Amino acid sequence: MKIKFNDNFDKIPQNYLFSEIARRVDEQKRKNPSKKIISLGIGDVTRPLPKCVSSAMSRAAAQMSTREGFRGYGDTRGLPELLNSVAEYYKKRGVLLSPDEFFISDGAKSDLGNLCDLFDDNEIVICDPVYPVYLDSNLMSNRKIRFLSANRSNNFLPSPQNLPKKPFVIYLCSPNNPTGAVFSRENLQDFVDFALESGSLVIFDAAYESFISDNTLPHSIFEIDGARECAIEVCSFSKMAGFTGVRCGWTAIPHSSPLNKLWCRRQATKFNGASYISQIGALAALSPEGLTENAKNIAYYMENARILADFLTKKGIFYCGGVHAPYLWIEIPHAQSSWDFFDFLLTKTGVIGTPGAGFGRCGEGHFRLSSFADRTDVFEAVERLNDLFNSYKEKNCHFFEKK
Repeated sequence: MKIKFNDNFDKIPQNYLFSEIARRVDEQKRKNPSKKIISLGIGDVTRPLPKCVSSAMSRAAAQMSTREGFRGYGDTRGLPELLNSVAEYYKKRGVLLSPDEFFISDGAKSDLGNLCDLFDDNEIVICDPVYPVYLDSNLMSNRKIRFLSANRSNNFLPSPQNLPKKPFVIYLCSPNNPTGAVFSRENLQDFVDFALESGSLVIFDAAYESFISDNTLPHSIFEIDGARECAIEVCSFSKMAGFTGVRCGWTAIPHSSPLNKLWCRRQATKFNGASYISQIGALAALSPEGLTENAKNIAYYMENARILADFLTKKGIFYCGGVHAPYLWIEIPHAQSSWDFFDFLLTKTGVIGTPGAGFGRCGEGHFRLSSFADRTDVFEAVERLNDLFNSYKEKNCHFFEKK
């Protein structure tokens, strides 16, 4: 072919983080087919959908096979009843947004990537380490990226204080993936104040807000004074209701933002709306019964996180997260690279985590463990790690040292 391709794709890694993990795991399985692999790596849920959700989707699927119940194209914004339920969900947190300030989608990741359509040649600000979609989607659009380092010295919560007072598109994620750190109201107020002063936009990823158990911590950027004038929010049913395979989420854009009309136009042009069946499932997930079942699943994952955190604490291993997020962000001492540590754990214990280097420059020297796992697997993983730790202690060398 002689057509021109978007050569900005060359700026992103050829191997997506989790594809590379899968490749290395497959190689290990070929070498040791009898050894069970325990995954504490990818952030995919493992608990079944709430029964009320699957039942609602089953009824919707059956309805679609009847003349009177069939549904074709729907409103691009989403089902009116679901938009109302999402608005009520926010109202319970004290955030008053109207239903037509929300847009239902097939998931937060899609929206986070597609929002790039709305921006011209703006400089992007991203916290490092970072969920790859923020960085990669903007690299594909040939945008200049500026990083805010998140590290142990700032509790993995960077601030905008050293940014020049000019307009940026700023991506924030809280609770954070991969670090598990959570912005306080004061932290977010700093970003909102900066955005208002500089004319910047904050894109707030709240995909893990349902894991926050401290009422003093904000679930939404719109809990912060002034955020309506400078922020939009993306959220998802993936983690709160186990919809990683069902696909449904939303973006909240206040009417006070010019992006509301732009996003509406973009969606009408490039998107025909989320699946009717998935939206019916999402509606059930926001019902009283659905919210109760969601909370039980979240509690299950957070108990897994507590078990992992207890092990790390007892062994004197520094970590962040695991309290209001399903991730524990481990610091690897002794200058071992995160991919070397991944291979070390995989070959020695069969336990998989996620190398911090896959989340950016500041992720190097760190390792993410996920609590999205079966409880028996978490216990077995801790037992294997403990045995390895003790064997190295007996040899008078450190668990993290490469031998």
